[in-house]
Amino acid sequence: MKVAVIGCGNIANNAHIPAYLKNGGVEIAYFCDILPERAAGAVEKYGVGKACTDYHEVLNDPSVEAVSVCTPNDVHAKIAIDAMRAGKHVLCEKPAARTLPEALEMQRVQHETGRILNIGVVNRFNDSVNKIKQYIDSGYLGEVYHVYVSFRSHRAIPGLGGAFTTKAISGGGVLIDWGVHFLDIVMYCCGDPAPKTVSAEAFCRLGKDISGYTYRDMWAGPPVLDGTYDVEDSVAGLIRTAGPAITFHGAWAQNIGEDEMFIDFMGDKAGIRLRYGADFTVYTAEHGALVSYVPEFQMRPHFENELNAFVDCVTSGEKLPSHIDTVILTARMMQAIYDSAASHEEVAL
Repeated sequence: MKVAVIGCGNIANNAHIPAYLKNGGVEIAYFCDILPERAAGAVEKYGVGKACTDYHEVLNDPSVEAVSVCTPNDVHAKIAIDAMRAGKHVLCEKPAARTLPEALEMQRVQHETGRILNIGVVNRFNDSVNKIKQYIDSGYLGEVYHVYVSFRSHRAIPGLGGAFTTKAISGGGVLIDWGVHFLDIVMYCCGDPAPKTVSAEAFCRLGKDISGYTYRDMWAGPPVLDGTYDVEDSVAGLIRTAGPAITFHGAWAQNIGEDEMFIDFMGDKAGIRLRYGADFTVYTAEHGALVSYVPEFQMRPHFENELNAFVDCVTSGEKLPSHIDTVILTARMMQAIYDSAASHEEVAL
């Protein structure tokens, strides 16, 4: 199956391209990027494919069946929609789009064209996450009534002043960058319960003085001193759903020197703490004693799991858990979080 990678930045080089190259049923036909040196560099580095700067060249090639969209958030919707209308299947990196209306338009075109549109919520293909889902689905935790989500770092705003911190490009800050993954894990493990109400606050504080910002790391840096910072560096709130209540606290940057990346699933029989991207601990009581344990199992690379599942579903037609119809729930929640923070009022969905 011939595929193309549109956008040749970090997520393409660290995840999509290596996974495609390991899949014996895939040939990368194009590397496309608006920066010609990136596209040409990918061809030289991987020894396959053709470089181009206009994604329409990819869409006009009838031999290409599927594309990965690995661009900044502001063009996710346009490229994915154009690709589906050109008959291509699409794996679009998270978030689906900058805003809920853009994501809904992507969903509408998916229904219109019948092409596959999966979103890069890679944790739905993570072995730890799927083990936790099995624990919950089996009833081991009992009723999961509350989930607490923490995606907090000390001083880690990515590329301050650049695309990540410019709302017109990214759509938001820590919530749309990190929070989308954490909230999606909760929804997936808990059976995608319908969200009912959202109450949230978002804060644009620590990055406002770009030249004066002191940081621990900046992986998408260096800072753009005359750039833009109009997104949130921290967010907190409460989501009521048809299942558990979800409380969350996220921060790219905080004046607390801790990195806390975990999710607590609290049931009336047992609880689980997932360490993001790693293993988890189960807590319960047995025979009058408090018990905790860390299950041991093989952890496969979840990006490979995701890309392999995408390739397979193009042939089989299987509807994956990362389909736009499912992921749209998280898009609705994030839009409601931003709306609640802007109005300082609870939002009903």
